[in-house]
Amino acid sequence: MKYPLYVTLLLILFGVIISSIVEAKTVYYKWDVKYEFKSPDCFKKLTITINGMSPGPTITAQQGDTVVVEVVNSLITENLTIHWHGIRQFGTPWADGTAMVSQCPIVPGDKFVYTFIVDRAGTFLYHAHYGMQREAGLNGMIVVSLPEGQSEPFTYDYDRSILLTDWWHKSTLEAATGLSSIPFVFSLLIQGRGRFDCSTLNTSADPTTCNASSPDCAPFALTVVPGKTYRLRIGSLTALSALSFAIEGHTMTVVEADSHYVEPFDVQNLFIYSGETYSVLIKANQNPSRNYWATTNVVSRLPKTTTGLAIFNYYPNTPEQNPPTTPTTGPLWNDTAARIAQSLAFKARQGFTEPPPRTSDRLLMLLNTQNKVNGFLHWAINNVTFSLPSTPYLVALGEKRLKGKLKRVFDQGSPPESYDFKNYNINIPPANPNATASNAIYRLKFESTVDIVLQNANSLNINNSETHPWHLHGHDFWVLGYGEGKFNPFSDSKKYNLVNPILRNTVPIHPYGWTAIRFKANNPGVWLFHCHIESHFFMGMGIVFEEGIERVGKLPDSIMGCGESKRLFTP
Repeated sequence: MKYPLYVTLLLILFGVIISSIVEAKTVYYKWDVKYEFKSPDCFKKLTITINGMSPGPTITAQQGDTVVVEVVNSLITENLTIHWHGIRQFGTPWADGTAMVSQCPIVPGDKFVYTFIVDRAGTFLYHAHYGMQREAGLNGMIVVSLPEGQSEPFTYDYDRSILLTDWWHKSTLEAATGLSSIPFVFSLLIQGRGRFDCSTLNTSADPTTCNASSPDCAPFALTVVPGKTYRLRIGSLTALSALSFAIEGHTMTVVEADSHYVEPFDVQNLFIYSGETYSVLIKANQNPSRNYWATTNVVSRLPKTTTGLAIFNYYPNTPEQNPPTTPTTGPLWNDTAARIAQSLAFKARQGFTEPPPRTSDRLLMLLNTQNKVNGFLHWAINNVTFSLPSTPYLVALGEKRLKGKLKRVFDQGSPPESYDFKNYNINIPPANPNATASNAIYRLKFESTVDIVLQNANSLNINNSETHPWHLHGHDFWVLGYGEGKFNPFSDSKKYNLVNPILRNTVPIHPYGWTAIRFKANNPGVWLFHCHIESHFFMGMGIVFEEGIERVGKLPDSIMGCGESKRLFTP
């Protein structure tokens, strides 16, 4: 039977709708978050676990699924939130998991249910976003697959994931209190396992303090079948360290960055910064009679820890069989040129390119500096160090019952949009080391296009400029370019890549350099943009954007209960 064209089109549309309804599902997780003693690098200390695990369980879902995570805070004496890193939270800005930005923290003994849609496939992360809890072990990965019937532009036999972290021997509270006394003792972990040299400690009082034979710190082993190709999803949630990652004798082909396909390119060492995710393809094509080292090393600062080790285990060799070689110490820690070259190598994959708008509506030039406020060390943007309010921005701006009380919640002025770029010398410590503190926010016109230039500079120490990985909540952005030295808005902007720039949610600015990004302010809510080094954000290296707040629906009561919002529930 033949149908009129409009009937055929309606049937096709109905079939697509029904198919999407059938395919999309809801995945549930129930997590109990608490402290437990663990020895991930052989040194025993309190670790934040999820259902007894650190790293926590990997969330797996399919594009379009709804993820529901019920979180019980069993930390006893600490508040808690969890951020779903890279998930844009369209329509659910209250589920971003950012304390005092999107929600009040979860108090001890209470529970909170995060519900959000994973709107695209790729590799994502989750981690604590309260104080400095991330470095205590509350972290993990999110793997979102394509819908049934869709395929990726590369092939592989098996899919595996590993998470890279640094591990600190001080507690988070000690770290937050004693930031001025860094460096602390730490190790590098691959999938939650590393090895600290216990012989450097005096453990006579308690031999269990550091136990090199503990199974907790046996090297992580990734078992592979000879001849097969592996997609290795790699994420970094370090608190401080920029890293290089390598697998002895094997070439890695980079195919994905922050859930976006890239033009494939080969690397022997993958540079990875906190908050970034990658997919690389690895062929198990070496001598199968032995195992190989997987290594991670600190870059961009003088390494003060040993190489992080794991075993690339060729089946049927046992995972306990150490490779016969000495692990590599990786590339030179201060080879900035090599790291910039890798940053410039990322291009959107042909056939998956989403070109940015040709022009922007607003430019923010953000100078990253180390400063002091009232004698205490801070990090600042345009000489302003950021502080969080006692009422979440989303609640203050989106809850009608709090209208008229904004002045009591956060500064109503506008943060500086630029700095004296003509005269500021980025190559020496700040002439004025003193900064001011503020919790004012940037108000963006909804659907506008925003350019941000992140400018790096010398810290308070002579001849020192640190790498800062910046992460934007609620958005992806186009990376338009990198440069060395001071950004010139008149000439450097003409060199932007507007043809095939990669979309990302996290990007580094290299020492004494700049990074330019562009994004659309098209996600109603309030969103954090900050350095992903834990201590840097804790010390003020961040800003907040508001966009389209009037388009946010009714806020759930579960995100309230602190600051001005606690009065809404007082009998």
